[in-house]
Amino acid sequence: MLRGLFRAPIYLYRWRCGRLLGRRFLLLVHIGRRTGLCRETVLEVIEYRDNGPEVVVMSAFGPKAGWLRNIQATPGAEVVIGSRRFTAAHRILGADEAVRVIAGYEQRNRLVAPIIRAVLSRLLGWRYVGSDLDRRWLVAHLPLVAFRPR
Repeated sequence: MLRGLFRAPIYLYRWRCGRLLGRRFLLLVHIGRRTGLCRETVLEVIEYRDNGPEVVVMSAFGPKAGWLRNIQATPGAEVVIGSRRFTAAHRILGADEAVRVIAGYEQRNRLVAPIIRAVLSRLLGWRYVGSDLDRRWLVAHLPLVAFRPR
């Protein structure tokens, strides 16, 4: 039942109702590096930049996340955000840019900051309080990836 709940956003995208999720989430359609099969992953958008557009997401399970390893092995994943769909080029953000993105995300989501810190603490394995040093450690362990149309 829990798996179905987590996969629910994928079905919204399949039914062409992704616009209901706005710019808060995106659907990443990528090719499995070992199987060659089409895979779908819904990711939270950390920052949306109108220029491009470019969307930034976090690899919450670090550099070994399956979707991240898949797009590195087979570039050209497809991104669906809202009602827009495009073949994407990706890049891993540098430390300074990633720290700015995380700081902006925390600022825009002040009301749920305690929840965000608790989730990040759990993912990182140490208490995340949102200091600049914490952000630097965060981006060293959980890469931020930007997608834009090719």
